[in-house]
Amino acid sequence: MTWPFRKWTCWLSVHLWCLFGALSSALMTRNSRPNIVLLMADDLGVGDVCCYGNNTVSTPNIDRLASEGVRLTQHLAAASVCTPSRTAFLTGRYPVRSGMASPFNLNRVLTWLGGSGGLPTNETTFAKLLQHRGYRTGLIGKWHQGLSCASRNDHCYHPLNHGFDYFYGLPFGLLSDCQASRTPELHRWLRIKLWMSTAVLGLVPVLLLVPKYARWFPVPWKVLLALGLLAFLFFLSWYSSYGFTRRWNCILMRNHDIVQQPMREERVTSLLLKEALAFIDRYKRGPFLLFVSFLHVHTPLITKEKFVGHSKYGLYGDNVEEMDWMVGRILEALDRERLSNHTLVYFTSDNGGRLEVQEGGAQLGGSNGVYKGGKGMGGWEGGIRVPGIFRWPTVLEAGKVIDEPTSLMDIYPTLSYVGGGILPQDRVIDGRNLMPLLEGRVSHSDHEFLFHYCGVYLHTARWHQKDCATVWKVHYVTPKFSPDGADACYGSGICSCSGDVTYHDPPLLFDISRDPSEARPLSPDNEALFDSVVKKIEAAIKEHRRTLTPVPQQFSVFNTIWKPWLQPCCGTFPFCGCDKEDDILSTAW
Repeated sequence: MTWPFRKWTCWLSVHLWCLFGALSSALMTRNSRPNIVLLMADDLGVGDVCCYGNNTVSTPNIDRLASEGVRLTQHLAAASVCTPSRTAFLTGRYPVRSGMASPFNLNRVLTWLGGSGGLPTNETTFAKLLQHRGYRTGLIGKWHQGLSCASRNDHCYHPLNHGFDYFYGLPFGLLSDCQASRTPELHRWLRIKLWMSTAVLGLVPVLLLVPKYARWFPVPWKVLLALGLLAFLFFLSWYSSYGFTRRWNCILMRNHDIVQQPMREERVTSLLLKEALAFIDRYKRGPFLLFVSFLHVHTPLITKEKFVGHSKYGLYGDNVEEMDWMVGRILEALDRERLSNHTLVYFTSDNGGRLEVQEGGAQLGGSNGVYKGGKGMGGWEGGIRVPGIFRWPTVLEAGKVIDEPTSLMDIYPTLSYVGGGILPQDRVIDGRNLMPLLEGRVSHSDHEFLFHYCGVYLHTARWHQKDCATVWKVHYVTPKFSPDGADACYGSGICSCSGDVTYHDPPLLFDISRDPSEARPLSPDNEALFDSVVKKIEAAIKEHRRTLTPVPQQFSVFNTIWKPWLQPCCGTFPFCGCDKEDDILSTAW
């Protein structure tokens, strides 16, 4: 064999070996089920992360995910508040399909652990799909999808009844009420009215004592006692729930057992991180699904002392940086166990940052970047556009950026695909498998239309015109900001879905692909396609509404009120309270 021929043969064999090795590696990775780690922040604005343009808060670990994976720039929540958004995330369906959307402005999320509403048991979460495929599934952190139906311990809506093998965290979620020193958050204005009403009722029998003792006219003692009793019963009827919000809602559970009631907020972050790392260690031989549902960055912004004053953006920035550090600890655990190449990691937020949260003049909510609006606003981009980052080494191209419209609902069919699950065929799945888009096998999102609800009300719709890559967006309803000229609803604390809103006929039209901040509404005068675009979207809305079927409403008045017989209790009701965690500080810190 001559030298040139031998050289050519050697070169060919090396390249063939590399080609088949790469194909074999890719096939092995795709055909073997990866571990899955889902990281979800609470109320994190898309403008709060460095890789999305923030330059005042340090998020090196989230940025690392973006540099090593795929970053989505038009990633959208299915609701602008947490309970319905998380419902859509878990089920791949608009929350109106499962009755997890509210017709009321007061209760747009589940408000009591002692309520009877929650994620229906006939809904199939991605955890249940993967559980049936042999995955060990765990949820660490916030649930907020209900707990019990008819009795205190039936736990019909519990994570363990929705596909999770292990649960450690808050069955409700974090509130300012969970910290005794903070201003109450839950129904704050309603509580003020209730106190005022109680004071008025209590004053009536006292004032009637004046004419009685002045002998202007007789007032029977029975009347005074009856009025006094009425005032007391009225006070008892509402204070028995609102007066003990911290004890009723802020509890920590391990599986079905309450381990802290009320939760010790200063320790909860370290306990959750410890449990997340332990889950990875326990099931590192896989496959496993770990859903870490952070309490960050919801008020009251509970932050460890080592991070206080750490950022340039006050307590909120400190809280973001602490969460980023927790993300880093989880990534370190995957690296340490040599699981990174065989693990799909996803990072997001349940909705945009809340703009109205302030205390003492300080802003306690996040930034939504260039996008208008925030949490609670049904259609404005700031309330629904969230971070979306996927990392899966050897499968997804590092540093890739995708500008196509995608949804939190897409996680459901995507996880089903990578985990070998079978999607339910008896219901509409609104999400789309993202893997072809993430891997670059297709260049356009499968979503032609996306519908943006505020409670049960359709406020906005989006049309991705694929033939020219234009994204049109119409607003039929927008909130009324207060005070005049503001960028949020500071007067009421959160914007309304109905009533105090503005209806648009014809609708507001924006070209999101050219005007992502929704600053320049289009009209027939400056957009020749105005009428045809509006007609196209209205036809899609009609078709979408034909797919909706009546379901029990989980946010009905009866389901959302507090019920003593459903209240989780460690001990003897109403004297609930315990701390079953040992006093040794977590070594996770």
